[in-house]
Formats: sequence, structure tokens, C-alpha cells
Amino acid sequence: MAIVYLGLGSNADVETNLHRAVAALREQFSDIELSPVYRSPPLGFDGDDFLNLVVRFSTDTTPGELLDYFETLHEQAGRVRGHDKFVSRPLDIDLLLYGDVVDPEPPLRLPRRDILEHSFVLRPLAELAPDLVHPVTGSSMRDLWREFDAANHPLQAVDIIL
Repeated sequence: MAIVYLGLGSNADVETNLHRAVAALREQFSDIELSPVYRSPPLGFDGDDFLNLVVRFSTDTTPGELLDYFETLHEQAGRVRGHDKFVSRPLDIDLLLYGDVVDPEPPLRLPRRDILEHSFVLRPLAELAPDLVHPVTGSSMRDLWREFDAANHPLQAVDIIL
């Protein structure tokens, strides 16, 4: 059984898409836990702000099967994949960590680089699992967040019930 962490975000019909995604994850994986939700501006394009959170659960489902399932959820939310990654998204689900698996090659790319690069991933992850150790750096999420340049990556806590 692996402990899995997902990044979940949206900047289009945000509350509806996040509610649907969390409901689907609860139905599929009974023990999900959610971080606080944060608002952040889009990166690389003009658009509405994103709401982001991190989800944790345990599963025997393989990473590849999870990616297929997440793609189904993306399609149900109306996400269309294109060449431009800097666009608004009704739903964005990223597999951040799958146990201690390290696999930098596509399609997995584990652990996801976003953990170390984006406050909207690292902060909720550090709040949900402060003692979790990054499988590559060997640092806890708490320590990674403490060392992160949060001043240049602003977040706003959002009060939303999922």
C-alpha cells in the first residue's frame, strides 16, 4: 500500500470542478485527507487565479493506473490538452509523490518537481505532511517550506469546504 500525494487545482468554474474532483476521489479512495486551499495567480499567462490544495490517500493502485484515472477526471471536467501548458484549466491533477518512488522519466516524473518550485504545491503539502521526507532531497516538507522564498510566491488562504 503506497501513500500518495496529489496536487489539485483549478481556475475555471473553480468550486464546481474542485468539489466534483474531491467527491470522485472520495468515492474511489476512502481515506483521503485534504490540505488547506490556497489562491495563487496563474504562472506564464493572464487568467483567473487558481485555487490549489494537496490530497493524501493510501492505495494499491499503480502510478500508471492513477494517471489514467486522473485523465478521466480531467476529461469529465472539460479539460482539453493542447501544446500550450500555460492556459486556464478547469481541473489539474498532478501526482506529486507515490510512496518513495523516484522515477524522473515521463509519464511519472516522481517526485514531481513542482514540490520544490511552487508555493501552491509546497505550502499545502508541508501543512498536510510536515514530517514527510522528500525522497530525493532528504529534507522534510516543513524544512523545505521554511527555506522556500515564499515572499516572491504569494498565496492567499481560501475558506472553502470540499
